[in-house]
Amino acid sequence: MTKDAIAALPASLLQLLAPLAVLLRPRNFENFLTAMVGWILSRGRHTVSGALRAHGPAGVRKHHSALYDFFSRARWSPDLLGEALFGMLLPRLPGMIHVLIDDTLCRKSGAHIWGAGMHHDAVASTYGRFGATARHVAFAFGHNFVVLALWIPLPWNQSGIALPILFRLYRSKKLTPKSEYKKRTELSRELLDVLRGWNEDQGTGKRILVLADSEYSCKTLMGEKPEDVDFLGPLPKNAAIFGRPPPHKKGRGAPRKKGDRLPSPNEWAKDESPWRKIRVPMYGKLVTILIKTRICLWYGVTKTRLVRVVLTRDPTGRLEDRAFFSTDPKIPPRLLLAIYSRRWPLEVTFHDVKQFLGLEDPQNGWWRRNPGSRNPKKKAGPNAKGDRGRKAVERTVPAIFFTYTLVYLWYLDHGQPERDATRAHASAPWYQGRKTPSFAVILAALRWEILRGRIQANPDLARVSREIEQVLHEQLRAA
Repeated sequence: MTKDAIAALPASLLQLLAPLAVLLRPRNFENFLTAMVGWILSRGRHTVSGALRAHGPAGVRKHHSALYDFFSRARWSPDLLGEALFGMLLPRLPGMIHVLIDDTLCRKSGAHIWGAGMHHDAVASTYGRFGATARHVAFAFGHNFVVLALWIPLPWNQSGIALPILFRLYRSKKLTPKSEYKKRTELSRELLDVLRGWNEDQGTGKRILVLADSEYSCKTLMGEKPEDVDFLGPLPKNAAIFGRPPPHKKGRGAPRKKGDRLPSPNEWAKDESPWRKIRVPMYGKLVTILIKTRICLWYGVTKTRLVRVVLTRDPTGRLEDRAFFSTDPKIPPRLLLAIYSRRWPLEVTFHDVKQFLGLEDPQNGWWRRNPGSRNPKKKAGPNAKGDRGRKAVERTVPAIFFTYTLVYLWYLDHGQPERDATRAHASAPWYQGRKTPSFAVILAALRWEILRGRIQANPDLARVSREIEQVLHEQLRAA
């Protein structure tokens, strides 16, 4: 991207990116901006070279190797940019920092992509619940990234949105040296510790609330829980829970750390204790649900820290019973369930980044054999080019997620939700429930601002009439 092309970008976007420009060297910032704007404008596959093509003549002037070198060789760290985004998001966070942790699979093809392997494919798997289908566990080849995102409320959506800022690549045990292997839960704890350090450096005094699914509701992540962190998530239905320890009597040895064994959530759901009906705002709706609740010890995971457990049942019988816990025993059951539903926006983020920003498209980190040499043995994840393949893989995916976060940040300051949602509904009236802007609408709004800046910067195009601009705008939103 040339200096003229940068100057033609909307001032609102350049102002938003100013904190990143301070952290990166000028050439690195220019390359990051090229990739980001290219992925925003791209309509085809969102590869690294596709980002250049999406720029048109302004991007073609830059040699294609510049972007590849930016991801594989340049000196910069995704964690450094993530810290900058954390500072940009702090004013938008509620009283407590809601942290969402999960992993996502980026499907790939080719045996020579660094760090790729076979991973569980949750989307293609079925779980055989209620006898509707047979259980089927699917696997797919690709990269598995553990992602930490921040939940922020949206003015037009009670469910909020998850904006990713920290990432770690999980490599399968089979293809990783023993000294380097880390479980996904260990990587998630590493991300949480990095975020805690940022929070301390900022001096916000905000507590952190971690929302995660059943895989991350474990001792690895919650062991030795820091004082400034609480956890909230699903509780296994066979979990061993205990009552509070009885008062200690003198002369009877060491005090007990836990009370008597209580019925597991599975046993508790079947006993004769009464259910209580409540209405909870979850997933953008007011849901009627039956609950049981108690304060107890989940000793195998949280040790002597009390937790609140909430057992839920669907009064219609369509959904299975579930159990949830919080390391803050004072939280009311209604609020516990409402807060847990804020984990879902991270799944929405994974969907949007893959569908609209092509998270799985880049082949950065792929290599081919040297001409004249024998084809090496097919094995996932070799490191034939030194550390270049590793850096390319571990930087490209975070850069695309950063693009997603920055698009939302721009729209929160400069977007017009009511106008854009009305126009989107007018162009697709069959979507009766769409009353707020989706990410596709938000992305189209920023695309138009970028293209309009180019039109206004070009003397020959500046004379384009409003009617033609309107046609271009309509086509941009419809594509």
